[in-house]
Amino acid sequence: MTECPAPDAVLDVDTRHGTTRVYRFGQGDAPPIVLLPALMATSACYASLVPAFAAHGPVYTIDTLGEAGRSVHTAPFADIPDRARCLDDVLERLELTGVHLVGGSTGGWHAFNQAIHAPGRVASISVLDPTTVTAAFSRSVLWYGALTAILNRDWVWRRFLCWSAGEDIMDRPDARLVLAGIRTYRARVPFQVCPCDDDIRSVRVPVLALFGARSVVHDPIAAADRLRTLLPRADVETLPDAGHYLFLRPEDRDRIIDRVLTFVHRVS
Repeated sequence: MTECPAPDAVLDVDTRHGTTRVYRFGQGDAPPIVLLPALMATSACYASLVPAFAAHGPVYTIDTLGEAGRSVHTAPFADIPDRARCLDDVLERLELTGVHLVGGSTGGWHAFNQAIHAPGRVASISVLDPTTVTAAFSRSVLWYGALTAILNRDWVWRRFLCWSAGEDIMDRPDARLVLAGIRTYRARVPFQVCPCDDDIRSVRVPVLALFGARSVVHDPIAAADRLRTLLPRADVETLPDAGHYLFLRPEDRDRIIDRVLTFVHRVS
């Protein structure tokens, strides 16, 4: 978090499922951008993106309830739609409407889940190599994930994270943050699964989807093709030299920021 600018506000928002930690950056009347983190990555995973987004208007980063971070999960989720209702509670209490959701990896799944089950406050979604939306996890992820969960040792999780990123990232604080989250936090949430075709077709808000062609956590080409088929009006792009963690790589940062801001301004 020290790599982020100082937040304008730090908020603990009460919901029916617990207290959600939210950080607000930036000022102005531009439509708000809400950043949804990757699995166990917390608000801090977007430290490198916040300054550019906040220069254009208000930005809210959320520690996803039910995952590692400063949010406090006190009541269980009954089902997957319950997770969307929880985020809708947060947006309602913050009096936010016309929100542009931006999510990487599992955050992209949450953005789609919101657009499907509680879209009333959502103006658009931008997803960065979203997992389990239009393609299931690869067999390698399931095998590797099972092995690491059984052994639950730092060195195994480190190898898993570097493999999923396609490079050695363990010298970076954001990678070590994710490692700490998955090693020490025990989530009690409904298992993340792909929505059905009809649910995806039901999405009415504008969609920007960027996939990393080198992503190993799923088949990114098949995921992009299926999304184009189900949502023909969506902006879908595959970045040929990018892996799964689009928002963490310095090489991809500027084009991700430019692509998202251009999209948000166009659909606002």
